[in-house]
Amino acid sequence: MVTAGRLSYRRYRIEIRPAPDLVRLPPRFRVEVKKHRLIGLVLEELVRYRGDLPVVLSRPCVYGVFSRPIGGLAPKEELCVGCLRCTVQYPDVVQIYPNPERERLGDSYLKPAHVDTLLYEARTGHVPVRGAGYRGPFGGAGWDGMWTDMSEIVRPTRDGIHGREFISTAVDIGEKPALLAFDERGEPVGTVPKVITIQVPFLFDRPPRSARPRLLLEILVRAAQEIETLAMVPVDLVVRFDLAGPHVVPVVEEETWRWLVQLAWSPRMIAIEGWDRERLAELERRFPESILCARVPMDSDVLDLVRQGARVLHLTADYHGRRNGRFVMDLIRQAHQRLVDAGVREEVTLIGSGGIVMAEHVPKAIICGLDAVALDTALWVALQARFAGECRNPETALVSFPRLEPAWGIQRLKNLAASWRDQLLEVLGAMGLREVRRLRGELGRCMFQAELEREAFAEVDGYRADA
Repeated sequence: MVTAGRLSYRRYRIEIRPAPDLVRLPPRFRVEVKKHRLIGLVLEELVRYRGDLPVVLSRPCVYGVFSRPIGGLAPKEELCVGCLRCTVQYPDVVQIYPNPERERLGDSYLKPAHVDTLLYEARTGHVPVRGAGYRGPFGGAGWDGMWTDMSEIVRPTRDGIHGREFISTAVDIGEKPALLAFDERGEPVGTVPKVITIQVPFLFDRPPRSARPRLLLEILVRAAQEIETLAMVPVDLVVRFDLAGPHVVPVVEEETWRWLVQLAWSPRMIAIEGWDRERLAELERRFPESILCARVPMDSDVLDLVRQGARVLHLTADYHGRRNGRFVMDLIRQAHQRLVDAGVREEVTLIGSGGIVMAEHVPKAIICGLDAVALDTALWVALQARFAGECRNPETALVSFPRLEPAWGIQRLKNLAASWRDQLLEVLGAMGLREVRRLRGELGRCMFQAELEREAFAEVDGYRADA
């Protein structure tokens, strides 16, 4: 960028600040103390240690669970980390149990452990680090069945997260023709590139129908503006709430088509629900400068759509990452490979949404073939939303939010984006990649548990690939 006759450079960064939870979460553990036995234990120790109060009143918890003046008679459950030292030392006095209220956070796909991680990221903007190391499974269903290549021998870009070398996380969205043609005067003729660049490979998807208050949409739009990405908003709410701006993507459905006549500005991108060539052509005439995106189911025949003229496709699944019984990881690979085999992959932008709830899901989705992802439930959790039952279908999911404060909500989403970007930088640095664009479709940098097990055990009697 040239400014006032001299070269000026600004390295992209997301400003993070602490944004504490507005709503107090239920503690992870319940601390059940048998008070009569605790009182008997104290009296017994008073006699045994001859009234030495510092010894008698010492607490068997380094985390301060029993740090109130009356100790275990009123434990601070929110400080308990489940180390079980108190139970091991005094099993007849205190027992630790998982809190059933905590276990009800999220749903069957977005589990309580995911909620804990997302809230930490939104609260601090930092990468979650556990001193005890990773304690989860090393394989499983969904995204857990995919492992990325984190080579220790790759050195040039290992420090991207610390800023010593810059790794780009910017991606391009739009139409990118394979060839350019010029007339005799050197002017381009025919289709020319029409793209917009966002600084992170994730967008903000529209909220479910049950949660579209004005304040929430304003938080999403403002956060997208500050992060330098895009926020998808239903076109009727764009008009009613006056949410204009280059970072806003109006989403048009059959029943909201009439609202386009009230759109007094030209968006950089417009998304239309479903594939309708006639309506897309009408949008091209009315908004010639806008990039047009078709939102279609994840299992659509993308090659057929591209042959009909589609160049930006938003592939959608439900919030659990499923479409007709198949998981998004397999559907993304299928769509990407079809375009590669046809020789048109570089001309098309693929955006995907559904089932992406953790930071590591972003690079995994890009490796499978997406250019960018659209975030949904992870954003709601960052704003301390609560799910009523299963949050699966965007049309019927019931999501409620606490009393939102604009500055707080914007900062929470910025913190989440900063944490996810830092974790993406760690992946790119470990792979020796200097930009996220090079990660797209790099299946040689990952392994799939199902494929490895099939290769290793296919000839073993009793092996079943679907087990």
